[in-house]
Amino acid sequence: MRHKSESAAAPATGFGRPQRKAPARTGISPKLFYGLFATLLASNALTLVGFLMAPDISRLMNGQNEIVFGAYEDRIAQLRIEVDRLQSRHFAQAGDINLQLQELTQQQEVLLEQHQYVKQLAEKAAELGIKTADLKPETEDDAQLPLVTGSLAGGPDDIAAVAGSVKAMMDDSRLALAAISEEATSSTDEIVDELKRIGIRPKMPDLSGDAIGGPYLPPTDGPATESLVDDANAVYEALSRFKAAKGAIDLAPIHKPIGISVRISSGFGNRSDPFTRGRAFHAGIDFPAPTGTTVLSAGYGKVTFVGQKSGYGNLVEVTHGGGLVTRYGHLSAFLVEQGQVVNTGSPIAKVGSTGRSTGPHLHFEVRRNDAAVDPAGYLAVGKKLKRFLGA
Repeated sequence: MRHKSESAAAPATGFGRPQRKAPARTGISPKLFYGLFATLLASNALTLVGFLMAPDISRLMNGQNEIVFGAYEDRIAQLRIEVDRLQSRHFAQAGDINLQLQELTQQQEVLLEQHQYVKQLAEKAAELGIKTADLKPETEDDAQLPLVTGSLAGGPDDIAAVAGSVKAMMDDSRLALAAISEEATSSTDEIVDELKRIGIRPKMPDLSGDAIGGPYLPPTDGPATESLVDDANAVYEALSRFKAAKGAIDLAPIHKPIGISVRISSGFGNRSDPFTRGRAFHAGIDFPAPTGTTVLSAGYGKVTFVGQKSGYGNLVEVTHGGGLVTRYGHLSAFLVEQGQVVNTGSPIAKVGSTGRSTGPHLHFEVRRNDAAVDPAGYLAVGKKLKRFLGA
């Protein structure tokens, strides 16, 4: 009765489901069953490996191991060739990048050196008073230059970007140089033309003797050398000519002989004589001014006369070269001696009323090849060109 009640009772699981019955027992134990299964699987694997390697094993068993090993070596050699080919391609690409990087580095060094030359020219142009919209010599352009570093070896895009920056800097420098050259050349032409109009021909520098040379070689098919040397040399010549023309302005007797602003009481040419009231020729311009007013030299020259001359009273005469002489009459005092060299604007005398004069004034006269010419034309040129002197 106890056995029947135990078999009839179905023990419940934790989820309230009846427990699954164990499989019916066979004549083979589980341990023996799993051992036979493992043996069979291993036997099949060995059979499969033996089937796959049968040719090579057969060759090895038949004494053909050298052939088998040779075939393996051939396969390995082919793999090595392929690896070497891939590595060679990589090194070739890396070498090409390194070569481009080296060329860019050299270009940058040349650009930096040339840019210093350009900056010096720009600063020189600014000192001479040449200012253009494209010229900014006060900026630190060196900080804006493209820099080539080892980090650029990472790819061709970086190298292309820096190459573009180098070219852009070259173009900007050329534009700046062109602006300087154009301004200097046009200013020089204006100065020379104005001075020639009054008979003054300034001596300009001859730069054709600058030494250059080298053996003659035919041009190559490669690209032109990226250099600013030719452009910079052209600017240097233009600035040299402008400096000479500017110097001619300062030397020429075209500057006002009195520093203060005064009117003209009598001009050059025929007029009514102040003493006879008849027609008479006046060889200069009269500037009325208080006695003792400082008289300035109208240009660079050498004092060739200090003393009294009929009609002029006390007179100073300055010879400027090129047949030009300036006279300063009716003076009350002398500030220079004969033989003394004076610059433009140098004090040479004091205004007075000596000689044939009705009151204190300066008689200013310009003579060319010992003939009196109208000083007004010289003073007008001096006034027009005064802007080139920075005043």
